[in-house]
Amino acid sequence: MIQVDHLSKVYRRDSVETVALSDVSFEVKKGEFVAIMGPSGSGKSTLMHILGCLDTPTSGTYILEGKDMGKLSDDELARIRNRKIGFVFQAYNLLPRSTALKNVMIPMVYAGIPKEERIRRAKELLEMVGLGDRLEHLSNQLSGGQQQRVAIARSLAMNPAIILADEPTGNLATAQGEEIMRIFRRLNEEGHTIIMITHEPDVAKYAKRIIYIRDGKIDDDYFK
Repeated sequence: MIQVDHLSKVYRRDSVETVALSDVSFEVKKGEFVAIMGPSGSGKSTLMHILGCLDTPTSGTYILEGKDMGKLSDDELARIRNRKIGFVFQAYNLLPRSTALKNVMIPMVYAGIPKEERIRRAKELLEMVGLGDRLEHLSNQLSGGQQQRVAIARSLAMNPAIILADEPTGNLATAQGEEIMRIFRRLNEEGHTIIMITHEPDVAKYAKRIIYIRDGKIDDDYFK
């Protein structure tokens, strides 16, 4: 599903170069649950941004479902982000004055899906994450754990090829974080491909494979 070959990312500012990623290569098969770990500044967030088509590599290739992302236009990449990739962020990134239902519907609005189908699908997804009784609650009326569950439901709205989760439990108490990770584990058992950034071993233990990055390079890659 994912093939990364000799990927490098160098940021240049004036005459200063910062190497964020250096010659990174790996593959992810459909249905895997991968945790990307590493210390702060190791390059894991840069890698996540490239996998999410939010940034482009300086060199190397990133192939998603047989397509070279480096050969696509900005509009094509935007369509990939909308239809192929589900994002879950540490800060939830919900619209605070919109209901849980409307937040989940957002990707479907951009994709032009008819309103009745958007509502049906959003309700189904919110019920799946245990929020069937919170459809009309504004997101700022929900707890952190509930907001993250809305974000997970939203990430599934377009039935994406992969779910990218960036520190999904970072703002949550331990019990809420464990609840969120159980949802991810269930989604993976149902066949979803998940790639997650985390620096917490207690979170990474839910993944089936760990890629450890240090100084922009893969330091370890193993299945549990």
